[in-house]
Amino acid sequence: MNTDFSFTINSVKFNEDYRPSDNTRITTNFANLARGERRKENLRDALSMINNRFNALASWDNLSGDRYSVELEIISVDIDVEGNGNTFPTIEILQTNIIDTETGKRTQGIVGNNFSSYVRDYDFSVRLSNHNRGQSSFSVPNDFGDLHGKLFKYFVNSDAYKAHFSKLPVICLSVSDNKTYRRTENHHPVLGFEYQPNESSLTEQYFKKMGLNVRYFMPPNSAAPFAFYFFGDLLNDYTNLELISTIATMETFQKIYRPEIYNANAQAGLYYKPNLKNSDHSLTRIVYDREERSQLAVEQGKFVEENFLKPYQHKLEQFTASYAR
Repeated sequence: MNTDFSFTINSVKFNEDYRPSDNTRITTNFANLARGERRKENLRDALSMINNRFNALASWDNLSGDRYSVELEIISVDIDVEGNGNTFPTIEILQTNIIDTETGKRTQGIVGNNFSSYVRDYDFSVRLSNHNRGQSSFSVPNDFGDLHGKLFKYFVNSDAYKAHFSKLPVICLSVSDNKTYRRTENHHPVLGFEYQPNESSLTEQYFKKMGLNVRYFMPPNSAAPFAFYFFGDLLNDYTNLELISTIATMETFQKIYRPEIYNANAQAGLYYKPNLKNSDHSLTRIVYDREERSQLAVEQGKFVEENFLKPYQHKLEQFTASYAR
């Protein structure tokens, strides 16, 4: 396909001095932490939680429990649709880096982890709502997620991605609170027990259009399973330390944003149905406004509609129709 699409990749360190850029979705996990009077304490506490969880999982040759630390970079991807230098913020993901304080070795971890996308905001918060307004039953448009999925695959297959990252991304999300998950006998030393859902979710179908498969695992001493979205072979394409870096990072975020599930005082059993009204959970010292986050998702969806989808409608429709990978 003949296209002028190109990507610009930038990175910024996620540390206690981090401040979101003007292009960052303010509902994104890491941006949420960097707001308010306690922003620095929020960031410091979250990073400490990540390091502690990493060392708890990477316990071999780590008697003092502090051998490793995790450094995070926020990867921002802007797209230039017409090849004229005008860009639009497409996605933001996280890159983990693993520091072995004993040897001084710094190793690139997994890219992906958290996933932030303006176009996904539009699809779920604007388009889906408009499609079902006034309808007697819920339905999904036939082409729902087509553009977003093809843009993501185009990025992952681009020269820009390959120049920056050595492995394909892994995205780690919360489980769905309207599905039931059954524990299987399959057990991985780092990822833990595998779970299987009773049915496919809309999120699964949406990420499938991005080229991603999904498996559900509950790591040792976690309260609930996580959804791991990936290309290729999740269990064999990544090292244990790489997988641990993703678990430690995303479990920390989920303990903050989904404490009813991931900071619950009881672990998921053989059958597990997540419950966002579960009162038997503990809170971290880090809080956020969940209601505000939902409202802002609609605003962000309208922003992408007015500033990306409408101005480049013809070009994007051509791309969606012709890109087949």
